[in-house]
Amino acid sequence: MKILVTGAAGFIGFHTCKKLCEEGYEITGIDNINNYYDTGLKERRLELLKGYNNFDFIKTDLTNKAELSKVFEKFKPDLVINLAAQPGVRYSITNPEVSIQSNIVSFFNLLECSKEFKIKKLIYASSSSVYGNSVKIPFSVKDNVDHPVSLYAATKKSNELMAYTYYHLYKIPMTGLRFFTVYGPWGRPDMAYFKFAERIMKGETIEIYNNGDMERDFTYIDDVTESISRLLKKTDDTEYRLFNIGGEHPVNLLKFTETLESKLGKKAVKEFRGMQPGDVKVTSADTTDLAEFIDYIPEVRIEEGLEKFVSWFKEYYNYK
Repeated sequence: MKILVTGAAGFIGFHTCKKLCEEGYEITGIDNINNYYDTGLKERRLELLKGYNNFDFIKTDLTNKAELSKVFEKFKPDLVINLAAQPGVRYSITNPEVSIQSNIVSFFNLLECSKEFKIKKLIYASSSSVYGNSVKIPFSVKDNVDHPVSLYAATKKSNELMAYTYYHLYKIPMTGLRFFTVYGPWGRPDMAYFKFAERIMKGETIEIYNNGDMERDFTYIDDVTESISRLLKKTDDTEYRLFNIGGEHPVNLLKFTETLESKLGKKAVKEFRGMQPGDVKVTSADTTDLAEFIDYIPEVRIEEGLEKFVSWFKEYYNYK
């Protein structure tokens, strides 16, 4: 089976390509390798992927429809996994045009190519941010999500609506995955756990927002890739579906910080700040639908996950 994975040089894209290569799929990864964060980290991920003889990489931008069509024409994928996006809630507020181009225009081009080249299924990344400031805990895919509190969330909600439209009109099976704070080795340097680790090791101050009165449903990367792998094996699925991919165990921000300190073996210098625009107080995933469909729920807890991240982090950045 041939699978096209977008955002292959990104955090989730890299781990997904790696797992699927090991499972024997023929993978073509595409990425524009932008400079939103360290391109060196992206290049190192790609170096590891290029060690698999069933992996090919094409550097291209999804906003370029003509170039994307050439990739589809050459590779002729059976399935598409869209993990490319411009992440960042606060980044979308300060750089709205980038978010629109990367998350909406790019997704439209991908949908059009999927239609033209008769793709059998499209799996795409959504986000827990679509739930906004919902007071109903845990968040269910059956909940109303019409009130996003950031442009990033709005783009992801738009992706879900666009995907449904193409499913309805062209009968392309669509599966959207609402990721809940994915973390782990080879992660994104812009995310809190990664930035905290860097600053703690350098003795720099970390900023704790909303005075620490926040909770996040952290999801270890291996739980994400296992979920994707199992969804791919549902070859008879022809529906439009949405799933939460979350750990189901929200962690208080201060508890999370204490756990990270413990794994790093170093105390943090903390500065407490107010709530940031576009941020939400709690994320919590109801994964009942996912468990019923693929007989799996994320199982790695924060203590184990952070230990694995810290082990990689110290080795990669040469911290003794």
